[in-house]
Amino acid sequence: MEIRLNVNGKAVAVDVPPNMPLLWVLRDELDQCGTKFGCGAAQCGACTVHQDGAPIRSCVTPISSVAGKKVTTIEGLSPTGSHPLQLAWQEFDVPQCGYCQAGQIMTAAALLAKNPNPSDADIDSALDGNLCRCGTYLRIRQAVHRAAELMRTQSSNPLRTTAGK
Repeated sequence: MEIRLNVNGKAVAVDVPPNMPLLWVLRDELDQCGTKFGCGAAQCGACTVHQDGAPIRSCVTPISSVAGKKVTTIEGLSPTGSHPLQLAWQEFDVPQCGYCQAGQIMTAAALLAKNPNPSDADIDSALDGNLCRCGTYLRIRQAVHRAAELMRTQSSNPLRTTAGK
């Protein structure tokens, strides 16, 4: 069955079973391998992507449910790695093993899109379902605050970019 959707700003069509998880379509059919398989039960957050701007767990999302929708993966957040969250993640040395980080960043991006100045409690609540085996939660929180600051700076000065930082 051919299913059409938009992935990272590009219209795509895939010929896969309608119940195939979005995660496997992204990784195996579309070569978007930044999204990781963690638990397969929507419990760990490693597979988080955006569907029309909202975070979803791609490991349990059938491809048929995203037909005609916009899906953004970590690769689509910023092709150059210059999104404020990606820069803040580097600045605070967040990843250790790095396995959960794409899901953490995608969840944080959805949070910052809704709440540009989150409190610690807001960040903890938004990221509650994203597990990090390395325990970098404090650095994750610091990085989200820093990314929010970078985003506010960018929006107050549209000529300034973080790419040259």
